[in-house]
Amino acid sequence: MPTKRPRRRRPIRGAFLLPSAFTTGNLFLGFLAIVQGLDSHFVNAALLIFVAGVLDGLDGWLARQTGSESDFGKQYDSLADFATFGVAPALLAYLWGLNELGRIGWLVPFFFLVCSAARLARFNIQKKEGQSRFFVGLPMPAAGGMLASVLFIAPDNSWKGWLNLLLLGVVIALALLMVSTFRYLNPQPFARRRVWSYRIVLLTAGVVLLVAYHPPAFFVSVGSLYTCSGPVGWLRSRIAARRSSEPSQRSAVWRDR
Repeated sequence: MPTKRPRRRRPIRGAFLLPSAFTTGNLFLGFLAIVQGLDSHFVNAALLIFVAGVLDGLDGWLARQTGSESDFGKQYDSLADFATFGVAPALLAYLWGLNELGRIGWLVPFFFLVCSAARLARFNIQKKEGQSRFFVGLPMPAAGGMLASVLFIAPDNSWKGWLNLLLLGVVIALALLMVSTFRYLNPQPFARRRVWSYRIVLLTAGVVLLVAYHPPAFFVSVGSLYTCSGPVGWLRSRIAARRSSEPSQRSAVWRDR
């Protein structure tokens, strides 16, 4: 008996416009964040990057739901991400205070920009059909959002000096993490689950309360936890591998005796 081939879902007419509209919105918010940074409105610029991150997650989801995924949409989304989460955060960091550090003040943001482009190129080459549970290297939207959260928590740069050096270190660390081989959890496959525990509702309520109480603390906390999850996970796996190898080594020594 011949097996029936699964019917390929036909894209809805005009559905390709909706994901592209969200991608264009992502690009527009990144450009607007740069404009706000040029006017020294760093809180507004950071908020625009955060909203752009939401749109960046929605455009791919909409493309999959409507069956309108295309190579053009993927490339357009990549270019928009580079502008919003690569160029905009690097320029905002420079305008916020790194411009006072001389040559190193613009070389470090440029290094962040180079690592962003390299991270994006590697992601496009390694991307396959379906979605993996993990990203290799810190995703560029997460790096841009983390950098924006630092500007969000101290928008006026009232502690000039050591705070500029701290930001310099943050920019370098984020740039290196983007091109690292640390694994970061990809939340999109988990977001497609149809059955959720009631604990998710409680967690969501806690997140909403924290955002309402102190938005800068929320964004910095979430960004820091996700950024550090890659190196921490790598360290835990190395420790676990070493502990598992110790009993086998001891048994080998006893056999030799």
